[in-house]
Amino acid sequence: MLTVIGETLIDEVVSDTAPPRVHVGGSPMNVAVGLARLGHPAQFIGRYGDDDYGHLIRSYLSDNSVLFPIGPDSKPTSVATARLDPAGGAAYQFQLVWELPGLLERREALLQGTTLLHVGSIATMLAPGADDVLALVEVAHPLATISYDPNCRPSIIADRGFASSQAERFVALSDVVKASDEDLEWLYPGRPALESAREWLALGPSVMIVTRGSKGPWGICAAGSAEVTAPVTSVTDTVGAGDSFMAALLGALVDLEFDGAHRRSDLRRITTAQLTDVLAYAARAAAVTVSRAGANPPTRHELTDH
Repeated sequence: MLTVIGETLIDEVVSDTAPPRVHVGGSPMNVAVGLARLGHPAQFIGRYGDDDYGHLIRSYLSDNSVLFPIGPDSKPTSVATARLDPAGGAAYQFQLVWELPGLLERREALLQGTTLLHVGSIATMLAPGADDVLALVEVAHPLATISYDPNCRPSIIADRGFASSQAERFVALSDVVKASDEDLEWLYPGRPALESAREWLALGPSVMIVTRGSKGPWGICAAGSAEVTAPVTSVTDTVGAGDSFMAALLGALVDLEFDGAHRRSDLRRITTAQLTDVLAYAARAAAVTVSRAGANPPTRHELTDH
């Protein structure tokens, strides 16, 4: 079982050239759906309200074969409004509630059979839920591969010093980390993104990946570095592209049987050739997603046909 913990919300996508669109979203939830579409058993741990938007989230998870062991609460479902610029880039505003009361008390049941735990984004930064997420990662570390994507949202967590120190706490517990060059440049201004990535690798992960938009992804491991070019595609919008990349990255590592704490030493020995293949697979997933509206990750069939 692959477990993802984090926020889910409703993306309201608006632009000056088209009617508003509503999508189920949230970075970690997108990763869970992406993993399921790639054929991996996945469960999602997050919060949503007992309202129309919350019912939409439950239906979406169910339709995509994602398990969701935590039910709704009495607070409103979170909403992110994404305003698209003429090039399809998204700027976000959020109305958020992030808390998971009783999470640690249910840790044994929630983590049973989990070989990989993915966390990231707002859920690892926003109080009061972020502390519970970190505690769950600490519990899961002896059992499962840990992956992390900071997916920084400066409009929500504006304190750069807090954000960087909080990210480093998760990086130190992680086996696989993915960050965009924009994440790293915001967290560490004045320092090149790839230099920051090398600093993060030194904190403990086996694999550190930097996505660079149209420049293509770059990664580093103990064996060395690797990079691939981004596939050429038409861009509808960039909503969910990084999440599709993350899901395919993790899916590829699972396909290589690198998941599970007992395989941690194997993951540390990943070769640059293997890393290159993983990056190429994940880049194809992101390219499919940007070619269509909203956070709509590809299926395994769509990727293997390329």
